[in-house]
Amino acid sequence: MTKEITNDAINNYTQDLAKHAGINIASHAAQENGIFKASQNTQTKIDLDPTFSIEIDTGKPADQKQSGRCWMFSALNTMRHPLQKEYKVKDFELSQNFTNFWDKFEKSNWFFENVIATAEQPLGDRKVAFLFATPQQDGGQWDMLCGLIQKYGIVPKTVYPETANATNSSALNDTLNTLLRKDGLELRDLVNAGKSEEAIQTRKNEMLNDVFRILAVSLGVPPTKFDFEYKDDDGNYHRDAAITPKEFFDKYVGMNLEDHVSTINAPTSDKPYHKVFSVEYLGNVVGGRQVRHLNLKIAEMKELIIKQLKAGEVVWFGSNVGKDSDRQLGLLDTNIYKRDELFDIDFSMSKADMLDSGESMMDHAMVITGVDLVNDKPTKWKIENSWGVKPGFKGYFVMSDSWFDSFVYQAVINKKFLPDDLKNAFDEGSKDPIQLLPWDPMGALAFK
Repeated sequence: MTKEITNDAINNYTQDLAKHAGINIASHAAQENGIFKASQNTQTKIDLDPTFSIEIDTGKPADQKQSGRCWMFSALNTMRHPLQKEYKVKDFELSQNFTNFWDKFEKSNWFFENVIATAEQPLGDRKVAFLFATPQQDGGQWDMLCGLIQKYGIVPKTVYPETANATNSSALNDTLNTLLRKDGLELRDLVNAGKSEEAIQTRKNEMLNDVFRILAVSLGVPPTKFDFEYKDDDGNYHRDAAITPKEFFDKYVGMNLEDHVSTINAPTSDKPYHKVFSVEYLGNVVGGRQVRHLNLKIAEMKELIIKQLKAGEVVWFGSNVGKDSDRQLGLLDTNIYKRDELFDIDFSMSKADMLDSGESMMDHAMVITGVDLVNDKPTKWKIENSWGVKPGFKGYFVMSDSWFDSFVYQAVINKKFLPDDLKNAFDEGSKDPIQLLPWDPMGALAFK
């Protein structure tokens, strides 16, 4: 039986206000300055001083601008750092637009293939509705970037630079999604009309031709061969002629992508630790690398990250950057806002409850480049972001260890740092990973 809100109840709520100490001061502060400024904790600025006991110099942060390609920028940052050092090219960048082009092209084919596979299900089916809700977008995860590079390689940013539609992607995304939804409905009709697989694939190929044209006009045609020319920091000239994107990756980046494992921290009851998970419909390259996550305890994840940092290797990670953070100050801390004190209300939730209720999930990828250890325990972490050099400490952020516990969900670890039991757990679990539903929080894409 439903119950309406009565006038007596509202009178009781109003009278209850007077019982909370400092309510008038809190009201003035919140109404004049907004909730976050009124509840901001100045101690966070002191606690998160950007000084670290272990720190890797990675140079000037990149800038994804008005696009949701943080996962690409962060992944390519982990690849360019060793290249910068080895070849003495300060602030060198790999082309984020190159992976962007092929990601959108492959995601279109991924969408078409999933539409064909579910064509006999009604449009109101939750999985079908999920596919059509966002046929493609800027966001992604680590394994998806690896799949692109394994198929297409990579090029320097100077060879395939950013365009207006790469740095501000809203119009391109809208245009592509309109076309994909229209074509997706046609593919469903062809399947349900009993057309042959050959006829359906022929029509799909014509649709992909239209997608390629949109991308080529908006982003440019990606190079298949190019001349790599540069001057190193000592002023020496270098030229590598007629190199392919895959040859460039193998020669100049040389990262063994199969050795890098996606670990997650999902302390929910449906995800046992040390098991490997994948997510239905999560991916981009049909026939390419599958998304696989090894679920770890938060202490295990931290230990592995610290090992990797001590060895001089940075760490790609995914988190919920919109929670308890100040973009301009570059601070990530669970104590940065004292909303519980401002309103005299307990807002606390466990990490598992936040995931299960949709309160939190991964939305942004960055790079861990340092950590401050006190008595061998981490207190704060140095973060390379991809929002340019204006926010934070010249583009770098500082993350408290408590924020790590609450809002870090994914970290990519080099297999050589995994103990044998976790290495075996990943290898065995990857043969038949546990499939999660498409809308599971571990399938969330980094897009901010």
